[in-house]
Amino acid sequence: MPKILSETQIEQFRRDGCVFPIRVMPEAEALEIRSTLQHYESKSGGPLGGDLRHKTHLLFPWLADLVRNSRIVDAIEDLYGPNLLCWTTNFFIKEASNPAFVSWHQDSTYWGLSRPDVVTAWVALTPSNHANGAMTFIPGTHLSDQLEHRDTFAKNNLLTRGQEVAVDVDESKAVTIELRPGEISLHHVRLVHGSPANPSNDRRIGFAIRYIPTNVSQVAGEDSATLVRGVDTFHHFAPEPRPTADMQPDFVALHRQITERNAQILYRGTQVKSYNDPKALPDRAA
Repeated sequence: MPKILSETQIEQFRRDGCVFPIRVMPEAEALEIRSTLQHYESKSGGPLGGDLRHKTHLLFPWLADLVRNSRIVDAIEDLYGPNLLCWTTNFFIKEASNPAFVSWHQDSTYWGLSRPDVVTAWVALTPSNHANGAMTFIPGTHLSDQLEHRDTFAKNNLLTRGQEVAVDVDESKAVTIELRPGEISLHHVRLVHGSPANPSNDRRIGFAIRYIPTNVSQVAGEDSATLVRGVDTFHHFAPEPRPTADMQPDFVALHRQITERNAQILYRGTQVKSYNDPKALPDRAA
């Protein structure tokens, strides 16, 4: 029996490639995570940028807790079984009245994973809606094979390479994912999706958690992941430790090593070598 998702929701995910909204925590708890994030940003001198937007759960215990949130992981188990890894996490932060956007793309394009058994739990830490640049998707596009993409490295594109699908997208079929803080959407790695800029007067903050069953492997280089449920009998990924305090020096060093290695996978074939490379925009997120 499913733990969180209804049979209808599971069928919706299989058919459309996305299901939402799913409440995983009270709204006040999500807003407290936002407050904790912004407290760190105020102390550190500005918004998260560069490699700090990637694998951030290795730097802060409150995000390590979030990737292990039982309701989120229960929903992933309903789709992919009991043995699960968090492959990576990414902050998608659109500042108020900012032109940053996400082009139409498939997540699977440069990730290097062996199979498309990958699902993203997109956790809303603020409202996400039509007014502030919510994610949109084209239902059923996950049923296609990997589509050709072109790299744009466009100035305001939040994706690593500014990648976009090299085919026409029928935007009349687009569905907007509207979420309240503490709700999530689940979307398939091959779903064609994107999001417009945020013209509102407040930030739109989402935390994307990428989950895989333990039998998925990395085919484009060395990689690591966090076991969040069950057992890993395959050992395709090096295990990642859990932080016990914010920005512990040994975890900061480990995080830098891991994100630089991951950037080599995501940026392979380009001249960009890391998320902090001057050739890459500092606020891009994969």
